[in-house]
Amino acid sequence: MAPSNGSVHPVRALALFGVILAALYALVFFTGDKSPTPKLGIDLQGGTRVTLTARTPDGSSPSPDSLRQAQQIIETRVNGLGVSGSEVIVEGDNLVITVPGEDSAQARTLGQTARLYIRPVIGGPIDANMTAEDLAQQPGAGAPGGGLPAEPAPAEPAPADQAPPAEAPEPQGRPFPAQDPTAPTDTPAPGDAPAEPTDAPGTPAPAPEGGTPAPAQPNDDSLTPQEQAAADIAAAKAARQSEDPAVQQAAALALDCSAADPLAGNDDPALPLVACSTDGTAIYLLGPSIIDGQQIEDATSGFNQQQSRYEVSLTFDSEGSNTWAQFTAANIGQQAAFVLDSKVVSAPVIQGATPAGSATSITGQFTNTQAAELANTLKYGSLPLSFVASEAETVSATLGLASLEAGLIAGAVGLALVLLFCLAYYRMLGLLTALSLVLSGLAVYAVMVLLGRYIGFTLDLAGVAGLIIGIGMTADSFVVFFERIKDEIREGRSFRSAVPRGWARARRTILSGNAVSFIAAAVLYVLAVGQVRGFAFTLGLTTILDVVVVFLVTWPLVFLASKSKFWSKPSVNGLGAIQQVADERRLVAATAAKEA
Repeated sequence: MAPSNGSVHPVRALALFGVILAALYALVFFTGDKSPTPKLGIDLQGGTRVTLTARTPDGSSPSPDSLRQAQQIIETRVNGLGVSGSEVIVEGDNLVITVPGEDSAQARTLGQTARLYIRPVIGGPIDANMTAEDLAQQPGAGAPGGGLPAEPAPAEPAPADQAPPAEAPEPQGRPFPAQDPTAPTDTPAPGDAPAEPTDAPGTPAPAPEGGTPAPAQPNDDSLTPQEQAAADIAAAKAARQSEDPAVQQAAALALDCSAADPLAGNDDPALPLVACSTDGTAIYLLGPSIIDGQQIEDATSGFNQQQSRYEVSLTFDSEGSNTWAQFTAANIGQQAAFVLDSKVVSAPVIQGATPAGSATSITGQFTNTQAAELANTLKYGSLPLSFVASEAETVSATLGLASLEAGLIAGAVGLALVLLFCLAYYRMLGLLTALSLVLSGLAVYAVMVLLGRYIGFTLDLAGVAGLIIGIGMTADSFVVFFERIKDEIREGRSFRSAVPRGWARARRTILSGNAVSFIAAAVLYVLAVGQVRGFAFTLGLTTILDVVVVFLVTWPLVFLASKSKFWSKPSVNGLGAIQQVADERRLVAATAAKEA
């Protein structure tokens, strides 16, 4: 049965769609970068390419399996939803990353090994520019049990007077090693971190008087790049991961925190580590790792209202959570360093025990984007290899804006033909079709802009094709509705009574057809890769918007038109021929009744 007039609220439906459309464009113009332009894919605007060269500790070529695994992890980092249009391909022993636009920093970040360890701080921090004479004057320097003195640091968030120098660490009867108490400190990650630290190649590290000099890093021109990288890694390990306090001091003095780090992502978690902070101003002596980044179950970013800074929240698996709970309970007042690719991102003081199952946070001077990128990187795991990134290069569009214009022209021509057909065949209903399609197009455009802003969606030619097909599907929904109205009129009903009855029959067909299309798009999105996923994404999106437009725009407009005397005229609404068929059927039925 048709719904009663009291249950139909066309004005409310139109008002709701108006609110949705206004909200979408308010987000477009008043949030984010406020740009009303959608992001374009590599094939339309070009992008930035970075080549990642794999490094192995022994200098051998990386295995194909490890390269494929690294490729999958990087694809997940940059293209978790499959709609950013980025490309990651294997070329020999290299991975080549191409991202849309000119953001070379993003492409470089993708190659971060992301090996995270939580290590106890057993010495430092010391100034990265400290000399041997400065180090010798530090209280506790050279004392048994630690290679670096514990230098006090100002407490967060506001600077404070320095605390008295700490004594050299002594062995403790605890489940984990820990440093002697120091003033609270937290070495933040800078907004733009400099290059990773390294030992100066080919230069023997100085040592304190009577100490053992750290091994020099070889620099042999006869070695291949892979062999040289392996030699650099081995030399850095020998110096910075030694258990000899004298070698640790020498390594700290020789460490250049402004140069590239050969040890990045290759440090041994079972050994101590001399490491720089990410801002390159401090050097720490760290104990063996207590928690591996592989034990991270989830990572999210957010803004800490109390401390007014962004942070990354980590949730460990059951084993890691229990280990962290034991460590924090046994080392209150000590520092624990979060070490990412051999650099100290954060070294907060443990203020209290963290219960098992609770989240912990990495703090620092992150921007919102940097915190989100770090959380995304840690969430999807570390790479099986460490990489050296080449200089970023700009690549031109593979197809260009001319192809985009051609695709849009094709879509416009198709849309114009659809509208002309609707106007010729349905007349007034064709006008309502045109208005519905225009409003649907406005909604789709705003959604494209917002998706590019918030999830990295990029519009390429495959996505444009999905949008054009979606427009055709929206027109199909209108045709189904209008034909149901004509069926009702053929049965002898007026336009006024045919509209609600036709809608009651058409909406089931419309929902069924769109459900099938959405399921097909979802299956294609899950099973496909590359640009095909972008096509499936836009097809599924326009399918959803089709339902919204038909229910909130087209049906209310047709219902309001059925209440109008002007629009109910057969000569206006284009239903005169159908009305004539209905009249002939009534005449035949009446004649047959008289004869009977």
